[in-house]
Amino acid sequence: MVSIRDRSAELSELVRQAATPLREPEADLAPLAERGARARFVLLGESTHGTREFYRARAAITRMLIEQQSFAAIAVEADWPDAYRINRYVRGSGSDRSAADALGDFKRFPRWMWRNTEIVALLDWLRGWNGPRPARQRVGFYGIDLYSLHASIDAVVTYLDDVDPAAAMRARMRYACFDHADGGDPQRYGYAATIGLRKSCEIEAVDQLVELRQRAMDYLQRDGLVAEDEQFQAEMNARVVLNAEEYYRGMFGGRINTWNLRDRHMSETLNALASHLSQTGRAARIVVWAHNSHLGDARATEMGERGELNLGQLTRETWGEQSALIGFTTSTGMVSAASDWGGAVERKHVRAPILGSIERVLHGTGLGNFMLDLGQPPIADALRDSLLERAIGVIYRPETERQSHYFASRVSEQFDMLVHFDRTEALHPLEVTPQWERGEREHIAETFPTGL
Repeated sequence: MVSIRDRSAELSELVRQAATPLREPEADLAPLAERGARARFVLLGESTHGTREFYRARAAITRMLIEQQSFAAIAVEADWPDAYRINRYVRGSGSDRSAADALGDFKRFPRWMWRNTEIVALLDWLRGWNGPRPARQRVGFYGIDLYSLHASIDAVVTYLDDVDPAAAMRARMRYACFDHADGGDPQRYGYAATIGLRKSCEIEAVDQLVELRQRAMDYLQRDGLVAEDEQFQAEMNARVVLNAEEYYRGMFGGRINTWNLRDRHMSETLNALASHLSQTGRAARIVVWAHNSHLGDARATEMGERGELNLGQLTRETWGEQSALIGFTTSTGMVSAASDWGGAVERKHVRAPILGSIERVLHGTGLGNFMLDLGQPPIADALRDSLLERAIGVIYRPETERQSHYFASRVSEQFDMLVHFDRTEALHPLEVTPQWERGEREHIAETFPTGL
């Protein structure tokens, strides 16, 4: 019987033979862009929300896809209204004077996920790229998440104030349901509506979205492309309100329900965005940035076994070979993450991967940084067996590493390609606190058992 240690060493050797080293990571990523050139949707993941190399590599791939393949948009794991302010900035229609200013609506936890130096660099590049181009050829930046209940309400009302004051008054009356219910806290609303302390606001949210769609043609008579974009963003915000209302009620009915609601919303938003951007007659191509847990096919993981789906799965089911799913992993180094939800961002040590994990296999190659085509034999067959895979989100709790951050997956079915950076640095927040600058206490990193 082959031991886990021996099997890991065997897999490491197979990966080593099949891998393409990244000696200059950003310069050597062209094959990933070439893989994306065959797809309409290129999904770029990350195994943590706070690793500098992941952001840099995704930015480099994104630039190549825009420059060489005419990709039309970047869609990210962020809220629609926050990201739409960035969209206005990079397309030259907003009032913000800098990328940092355009990131100003990212106020809630975790701010560092988007308010960081790598995103600023990408937005500056994108604004420069868009500058000399006609409006219809400018690349946009959009959020596909659904947490922004109140910000999306404000965006709908603000839009209607401009185009239809009477409709804005009706929207205020409908959305007042939420104000009375939660006092600004959507989780309080969800709890009260779930246990029957007050009625749901679902009907009001539905009615508002329906009216906005019904009156769309009237609103589009204003001034061409600008009217199209602004009406679309208002409709998408109204859809966020509807889906967020269901999400916050679902929070008290179990994780699977809310996870699936969230990723279905992401998928619906991505498809709606693709349709909107394709109105000129040319199929829009979109780069997506989100965590591996959202972008790797859930059917190849224990998530799928317990009934969870995700954006990667839904994109593959809808678009087939027009999608490319690319995962990113790391072994050790530093990461920007919090210890608790809502807590301060810290610069934490990433513990060495545990035996039986794909990260341990990748580290065992000794190659450092490399990329791997998971569709080629014998790798496709070798990595079809179940291995553990690490997922660090905005929270990292190394004291419960195995329970909190590992799940089982069949990597070659989960992704089309994999990018591994063996030792990585923490993402640099725009607001550097003394706590982040100081970093995690060294004695924790030195004494924590790395083989767990």
